[in-house]
Amino acid sequence: QVQLVESGGGLVQPGGSLRLSCAASGMIFRRNPMGWYRRAPGKQRELVADITSGGSTNYADSAKGRFTISRDNAKNTVYLQMNSLKPEDTAVYYCNLVPSPLRSWGQGTQVTVSS
Repeated sequence: QVQLVESGGGLVQPGGSLRLSCAASGMIFRRNPMGWYRRAPGKQRELVADITSGGSTNYADSAKGRFTISRDNAKNTVYLQMNSLKPEDTAVYYCNLVPSPLRSWGQGTQVTVSS
């Protein structure tokens, strides 16, 4: 059974940084493209960034230039470095496969950007 465990969220002031981690188990991690998604209050879940098995990356316009996705296949972990955070980045962040996420999501990690 695939398990995704996100961590690293918290409360940060505008302009601050956070690094999110997602540990995956129960699958051959290195073969799967992975993504970071987020769900803001009152909004649908959206894909923020994704990374292929080979390390190629894509970003939503809202994340370009501020977020960096990376992966460590030896640790079965995908990361999201978030810099220059804005209040509109406030959301619960999740990792999952791309382009077709698993039905089962992790618990997510809350990111709150506020002064």
